[in-house]
Amino acid sequence: MRWQLPAPRCLFFALSKFLHHLMAHYIDYHDHLSVLHVAPTQPPGQRQMQQIAHIYIDGRFVAPHGTELFDLHDPTTGDVFGQVRLGDVHDARAAIAAAKRAFPAWSRSSKADRIDLLRRLHQAMDARKDALRDAIILEYGAPIARATWMAGHAASSFLDAAHALQGFDLTQPIGTAEVIMEPVGVVGLITPWNSNAGFICNKLAYALAAGCTAVIKPSEMSAAQTHVVLEALHAAGAPAGLFNIVNGRGDVVGAEITENPDIAKISFTGSTAVGKAIVRAAADTLKRVTLELGGKSPTIILDDADFAKAMPIALEAGFANSGQACVAGTRILIPASRFDEAIAAVRNALKTIVAGNPRDPATTIGPMVSQAQYDRVQRYIRLGIEAGATLVAGGEGHPDGLGGYFVKPTIFANVTNDMRISREEIFGPVLCLLTYEDEAEAISIANDTPYGLQAYVISASVDRAAAVAKRIEAGRVVINGAPHDPAAPFGGFKQSGIGRDYGVFGLQAYLEPKALLGAQSA
Repeated sequence: MRWQLPAPRCLFFALSKFLHHLMAHYIDYHDHLSVLHVAPTQPPGQRQMQQIAHIYIDGRFVAPHGTELFDLHDPTTGDVFGQVRLGDVHDARAAIAAAKRAFPAWSRSSKADRIDLLRRLHQAMDARKDALRDAIILEYGAPIARATWMAGHAASSFLDAAHALQGFDLTQPIGTAEVIMEPVGVVGLITPWNSNAGFICNKLAYALAAGCTAVIKPSEMSAAQTHVVLEALHAAGAPAGLFNIVNGRGDVVGAEITENPDIAKISFTGSTAVGKAIVRAAADTLKRVTLELGGKSPTIILDDADFAKAMPIALEAGFANSGQACVAGTRILIPASRFDEAIAAVRNALKTIVAGNPRDPATTIGPMVSQAQYDRVQRYIRLGIEAGATLVAGGEGHPDGLGGYFVKPTIFANVTNDMRISREEIFGPVLCLLTYEDEAEAISIANDTPYGLQAYVISASVDRAAAVAKRIEAGRVVINGAPHDPAAPFGGFKQSGIGRDYGVFGLQAYLEPKALLGAQSA
């Protein structure tokens, strides 16, 4: 999932120039608000323009110091439906100062107080989930089933964090010491456009559970979703300054958060390129970092699998979130001995893959988020053709009858693992079919990637699938289409990131252990 970071100050001039150039041009793969709420089903010509003119600092909606206006697009048509006024460095510093003021009291809050707030936040988000779903469809183009899940996930994140905190001992006797798990400090949370509300809520939930306060820089491309989240979070009645949200560019607001010495930790979801830049920029103040970055996930279909059942699972994993997912299973590994059978199964499974109106329940693939992302995916489709891969489905251009930023669901066969379409994250509905001779080669191909975020194994035998899964270099391996588990850690090996989100591991990411020696009585 994504983001664009800002130009640092003169201590590291060369790094600052690099960051400014990289983040200004990188397309991420991540008073009352004066917004006109417009039903997404209205024809574009009848819509009133939404104007999002405030940010959230110290418990209040405030007009930003920044004056830049950023257009918001409906990706199904490409039309502009609104604008957001972006914050600047001044706004970022004000938000950081508010979070710093709120930290001492919140860091000393009890577990019961934190859990109570998390439950209130859940209730407030749950009450707004229909509005959030509509904003996701309008602004991001997610199919309604996916948008509904995304809105529910945003709300449930707070209960998930409360559950993790409830069962976690913040004070533990270890050896002769008393170990206290203390909040790391003020945290900067930077979220991508491919699941903006979910990332805001999940990161914030675990930060608050740990006793941290937060400054959030969401994707400026997701301002309508952020607005709904803000309304809900404000309604929960949290103490002022616990969370502060500044719409803004990565190369302005994001860079200030990354460099500011009052920020103790960064949690970023987005591209590997930007994640590396954040690590470099955060090094001067030794910020803690959690990075959930890119992926090129393999799906291994073992030779004992029933292809009629396996291929729909594989395509669902690959086309998830319209292909705009870091966990998408975009490399499908099939036994060479069953190649023809696999192609037939792909063609059959494709009958249920539908690109179209996101509000139609039959739609499984929505548009790309932007013109730039559409162009990126088209470029990779051309690269696949030029490399000699065989088009099984899809190709360049729009699906029949669709415009906007829609891409044809595309599948290539006869792909080798040295092709760019097999090695680079495309972030769109483009899948690759690769063949292997035996199980050992399948594992070798699966691990032959700089990424290691998620993987998938499909087999008639759970025991056999689990044995293969244990040899895959990835933070999560999904066996036979198992569902998401919010208690299980999520994060990447290799260049897919540092640290983990979700559950106890996600909570610990915002805590520092302090050992008191001699505090234990004899």
